Amino acid sequence: MSTLIIIDQPPYGSWEGREALDMAFSLAAFDQPVSLLFCGAGVNWLRKGQDAAKVHQKSIERNLSAAPIFGVEALLADSHACDQYGLVETELLDQATITDFGPELTARFDHVAFAG
Repeated sequence: MSTLIIIDQPPYGSWEGREALDMAFSLAAFDQPVSLLFCGAGVNWLRKGQDAAKVHQKSIERNLSAAPIFGVEALLADSHACDQYGLVETELLDQATITDFGPELTARFDHVAFAG
């Protein structure tokens, strides 16, 4: 069974996204196929060169770069949200893929969960 976890919260300011990331890593650790989709303000998770020191947190960029090592199958960025936040592919983490968020995407997964 495959799972898509959707993160629509900004990377810093709440723990909901980090909890979703932990859930994805846990599923992957038990060999459950899991992918992450970032939409809305959540696409900022995938932005390269984050400096979280100003908010006294660790950068989530390092966590996300480890996602393939843990077995997370895909880091997906909603194309509409990327446009909204002015992000182009070269500004996203190397593992990220821009996609269209809609019924066709979610139909590819057995389970869809929203963070927050």
